[in-house]
Amino acid sequence: MFGDKSGNKTQAGQPLLERASDRGPRRRITRQALFLAAVASVAFIASVAAQDAVTVDPKHYKVEFENDQVRVLRITYGAHEKSVMHAHPPNVAVFLTDGQGKFTLPDGKSQEAPFKAGTTQWDGGGKHLPENTGDKPFELVVVELKGKPAAAK
Repeated sequence: MFGDKSGNKTQAGQPLLERASDRGPRRRITRQALFLAAVASVAFIASVAAQDAVTVDPKHYKVEFENDQVRVLRITYGAHEKSVMHAHPPNVAVFLTDGQGKFTLPDGKSQEAPFKAGTTQWDGGGKHLPENTGDKPFELVVVELKGKPAAAK
């Protein structure tokens, strides 16, 4: 008989968990499956969170307001500043200044995006990497939509 760190005895050097009659090979497989599921869940949550603009680029993205229906972001970029790849849900952008931008998509394609102060734009959501390609800073407000729309009264 051997002792473990807690002083409990084991048989043939095996931990108590493995020698108990109700914790045989099936129990070990179940524990392994639960462990792998937990690791996969954490990885999935981390990847989703890592795509959030505020999480991955707090220098340029600030939450101004949030509730269960919307999240309002203030976005500011200095001249020639670039973000990182991130995602937004469906949203409406309100441009506060004139500017010149470029959006690079996950497939590597890019799109130039000039905009004027006071204009608005609908976006269905998705991933992009924005960049201010102009010589002046720009600022905009983005209203991200959450979940299902409220029921009409």
